[in-house]
Amino acid sequence: MRASAFKVTGGPEVLRLVDLPDPEPGPGEILIRVAYAGVNYGEIQHRLGDFGEPDGETVTGLEASGRVAALGEGVTGFSVGDPVTAYLPDGGGYAEYAVAPATFTFPLLVGLDLRTAGGAALVLTTAYGVLVGAARIAPGDTVLVHAAAGGVGGVAAQLARALGASEVYGTVSTPEKAEYARRSFGYDEVFVREGFPEAVLAATSGRGVDIVLDPVGGPTRLASFEVLAPFGRVAVYGEAARHPDLQLPVLPIWKNNRTLTGYNIGDLARRAPDTVRTHALAALALAASGAVRIDVTEEYALADTAEAHRLLGEGRNRGKVVLAVGDPA
Repeated sequence: MRASAFKVTGGPEVLRLVDLPDPEPGPGEILIRVAYAGVNYGEIQHRLGDFGEPDGETVTGLEASGRVAALGEGVTGFSVGDPVTAYLPDGGGYAEYAVAPATFTFPLLVGLDLRTAGGAALVLTTAYGVLVGAARIAPGDTVLVHAAAGGVGGVAAQLARALGASEVYGTVSTPEKAEYARRSFGYDEVFVREGFPEAVLAATSGRGVDIVLDPVGGPTRLASFEVLAPFGRVAVYGEAARHPDLQLPVLPIWKNNRTLTGYNIGDLARRAPDTVRTHALAALALAASGAVRIDVTEEYALADTAEAHRLLGEGRNRGKVVLAVGDPA
């Protein structure tokens, strides 16, 4: 099979088109003939070595859509040829065939096509999980989403609204991204990130917000505590800016009625896979119903994976980026 792989860590140029043996599904696994694969910041981290050094030719890719090619021992509820979308905790999506745990493989619901579904399983599950599991969203909450124009940010705004949020705000890096996010995802307001605390407090008449979703880190994370309403929560689910870890004092959290919480889908997939599946099914149902829209704005060929990574790594992406891997039919 053809795959985009790397055998040394480094910049986008380490990704190369290679020929690898077709994988085989083990017990409890499904082999997928991949049609589309989502491109995510987690895969940039994989390529950079954040998940450890590669062992030979390594294929990343944390979500994909396609059709069932084979079933591993013990798998029921699927047939060869079924269209599916899958979260791939061990990677493998940047290839013509990928093996997925049956627990994290989902039938394609009416209302979702394979192209959209290729960028759905990770971003929808992450956005739903950070809102429901980590931030414990409740009807009437106000929400601020950093990286509001990205793949997770765009669906997080819509999911927050579907889950009862009264107001949803966002921050982005440029005025152009602010206009895109405001137009595309139904934010009440989107601010350029520099100086966002003053803008958020002004928009909320000084009260602040109940939830901040932060995949950025560094100074953005630290400043997010300034905009929390009483019992507000900063929910961390990434470190896109690659700043050194913060050293947070606890006393201000106590004295100002603040909460810091975190979400990591990889850890949850290992320790609570049924929770990941529950979140994924709920989020996919909302997308299939039309309540949440995934905006696929860029499509690259498998041979051009490095260019897709360069786009994300330089922060030039908007909405969702996917790789066209195989024939959807």
